[in-house]
Amino acid sequence: MVGITGSIAAYKSALLVRGLVKEGAEVRVIMTAAARDFISSLTLSTLSKNPVLSEIFEEDEWANHVMLGRWADMMIIAPLSCNTLAKMANGLCDNLLLSIYLSATCPVAVAPAMDEDMWKHPSTKENITTLAARGNLVIPVEDGELASGLIGEGRMAEPETIIRFITGYLGRPGVLKGKTALVTAGPTYEHLDPVRFIGNHSSGKMGVAVANELADRGADVHLVLGPVEGDFDLSRLTVTNVKSAAEMYQACVERFKEADIAVMAAAVADYSPVDYSGEKIKKTGEELTLRLSKTKDILKSLGETKTGRQVLVGFALETHNEEENALKKLKSKNADLIVLNSLNDKDAGFGFDTNKVTVFNRKGEKQVFGTKNKKEIAKDIVDCIIRYADA
Repeated sequence: MVGITGSIAAYKSALLVRGLVKEGAEVRVIMTAAARDFISSLTLSTLSKNPVLSEIFEEDEWANHVMLGRWADMMIIAPLSCNTLAKMANGLCDNLLLSIYLSATCPVAVAPAMDEDMWKHPSTKENITTLAARGNLVIPVEDGELASGLIGEGRMAEPETIIRFITGYLGRPGVLKGKTALVTAGPTYEHLDPVRFIGNHSSGKMGVAVANELADRGADVHLVLGPVEGDFDLSRLTVTNVKSAAEMYQACVERFKEADIAVMAAAVADYSPVDYSGEKIKKTGEELTLRLSKTKDILKSLGETKTGRQVLVGFALETHNEEENALKKLKSKNADLIVLNSLNDKDAGFGFDTNKVTVFNRKGEKQVFGTKNKKEIAKDIVDCIIRYADA
């Protein structure tokens, strides 16, 4: 059951309903009167394939809130406005949505949406704490552009994030149920001294997106994560945090035997300092000479021990001769698939929320995907993995 309240984020609810229906869910939509100012009930009834309810009494018919509250496997209120949040926290019951909420015997999840100042107000924080203390599931707000034009916290979680939360919570089995996956993400840092390191700009977003998508399909996922910033949803993953290439190598080698799928998405340093200074290196001259040695090649090492039941996926970030270099890497590392992305492509690579990739497999097949959100690219990559494994 999807509850919609009065917020500009209500337009996202159409995508949420559509996505849930595509996942095979039967969806009933409940709207507050204020929500109808932002999105039409006709749109939502068409997408949900069910009448939209808003009033307790409508055309001499009574909407049985008790039965509706017992019907659903989960109730999700998205967006949850500041006003409805306050009413829920204080047990008010002045509309159909609140009547159903107070009658619900199923888990209830909420996805708040409001401007940053409202979100950070002490009364809002207290109300959120109250809801969570009563067993309601709170889907974190996101940081970004708000309806006011400001940039900050308060955005409703994206529909795909909410769907992933719902399917993960309800434990819907997927095509990869029973499979184990190993994924790497983020950069590695090779320290020169306690404050300086050799690293790169990898945000970890692509690797984490792939890990979550594999979990969405039912896999048991172990993520080896380099030092990253940002608030990632890692709730359904087993995570090993590492810093250096050596630590990532060790974590991968230890876990690869059990993996059916391994996706090496991390940007691992190719070289590491030979000498480490236990104290900060002081500026003593015009030049500083560093001696570097090659790090262990994780993808190649896994490729050398890979068995026939395992699918090994590598990533190739290139700046020139992209396809030639990617295919060379695919062969030399004994990988099954290689995911190519180029720093020459606009809005792709390090630091972006979007990416553009081409996937090659060892059977000579090539698939090109246009620029998309990294979460959508992750779906494409996992689709390629499944098709390759089933072929």
